[in-house]
Amino acid sequence: MADTAPVWLFTGPEIGERNAAIDDIRQKAVKVLGDLDYHSLYASDTRMGEVISLLQNGSLFSGGRFILLRNAEEIKKKEDVSMLVDWITSAASITDAYLVLVSEDIGIDRKIEAAIPQGHKRVFWEMFEDRKEQWIVNYFRTSGFAIDPDAVASILDLVENNTEALKSACSRFTLYYPAGHRITEKDTLDFLEHNREESPFTLFDSLVQGDLEQAIEIMNKLTLSRESSPVQTIAGLTWCFRRLADWHALSDSGMTDDFSLKKAGFSSKKAITQYRQAAKRWDSMDSQRLLALLADTDLEIRRTGTAVQDTLVQGALYSICCKRGVPLEGVEYR
Repeated sequence: MADTAPVWLFTGPEIGERNAAIDDIRQKAVKVLGDLDYHSLYASDTRMGEVISLLQNGSLFSGGRFILLRNAEEIKKKEDVSMLVDWITSAASITDAYLVLVSEDIGIDRKIEAAIPQGHKRVFWEMFEDRKEQWIVNYFRTSGFAIDPDAVASILDLVENNTEALKSACSRFTLYYPAGHRITEKDTLDFLEHNREESPFTLFDSLVQGDLEQAIEIMNKLTLSRESSPVQTIAGLTWCFRRLADWHALSDSGMTDDFSLKKAGFSSKKAITQYRQAAKRWDSMDSQRLLALLADTDLEIRRTGTAVQDTLVQGALYSICCKRGVPLEGVEYR
């Protein structure tokens, strides 16, 4: 296939650098085509036929289409894979449609990967600890601030392990404190602990701690704030428990040295501590049962709609936190 096929595959957990790469492709497309119809879709929520239709059908009001398809690891059905591969293999001559497949997993279906030009595939690994430390120092320096080493370490412990989350957290300091201020460890603890943004990742952390009450509180906050739908929250938790399964696989192979962990994406001290603790709470068989529970919960939410989604999610959280993934009695998933 020619390298000009307008399709890309971006995988891996480093959100900030990945989003920058997506923005770069989109900006180049705008320069070539002008205004674009932009669609941000989830593979788990969108039929492949709809995606292909968007790619093939032109627009009367824009120069082209730009489609961002997230959770690409969910493209598993034989007919969906075949449909997408057929479009990719015929896309070399297409000039007005762009498709970017995104997954926080390391890879997706092999047939899809094989169809995408080699130069259009990239894995965005988490930065090593020393790179993240330097990233934070440079961010504050260029913004006119200084920061103590202990404050850098504190930010890395309190913020999710990707540059998108780090940028969001650091930017709030520059808005709150006057220019020239030196950020201390006390500043980070006072500011970040009291202004923490909840996410599926903080929800996972509360489950690791065995704090069901806090887990339900975080879930309620996410639902009320509309920051994350129950389906998106379940997807985030699923990613975390897939990482736990990866941790167990490494542990079973005796590959828990620093190099092996960093190669597998466990590069921060916070992540290593968190997953080591999670592995003590849930063993390898538990992690597979938890993934099955989350998949069943996701299907049941989609089947029943919003009427009982809170009950379903809270039941799943209870099963994860207190029953090692065993479903509640009387709850049947179809």
